[in-house]
Amino acid sequence: MAEQSLKSLMVHTLKDVYYAENAILKHLPQLSKAAGDKALKEAFDAHAKETGVQIKRLESVFEILGLKPEGVKCHAIEGLAKEADEIAAEFPAGDARDAGLIAAAQAVEHYEIARYGALLAWAQQLGEDDAAGLFAETLAEEEATDELLSELAEDVVNPKAA
Repeated sequence: MAEQSLKSLMVHTLKDVYYAENAILKHLPQLSKAAGDKALKEAFDAHAKETGVQIKRLESVFEILGLKPEGVKCHAIEGLAKEADEIAAEFPAGDARDAGLIAAAQAVEHYEIARYGALLAWAQQLGEDDAAGLFAETLAEEEATDELLSELAEDVVNPKAA
């Protein structure tokens, strides 16, 4: 039986998020290609670059904890990616598809916000201040991306889709 501690839970979640971020990095170009709105394409492209930095940050956390970077399959992110693919396949190119892609991307952002929030709290509780600082950086970026997507949806895409 695996060790049952907050640290082992943090490590498991770290591996889950590492897998998820790598999967997201692979999926973002597909979202960008499916998007019709130029600003949405740019947001997906910018987030892909940011995700690469976030992966490096996670690798630093593994190093801080004395562990080799490795992922464990994240079923949640695979399901969310599948939902985005379904929207892209079922809706013809246009404003409604873009609205759906934003909603799908925000579901991913909300998942990441929940995960990084938990990792930050656990790292702080465990006195892993360096790891906590890295989690806090990524959490702030994920929240900013979610806000950007909300503004894009509310100000541009949703009104055009309506």
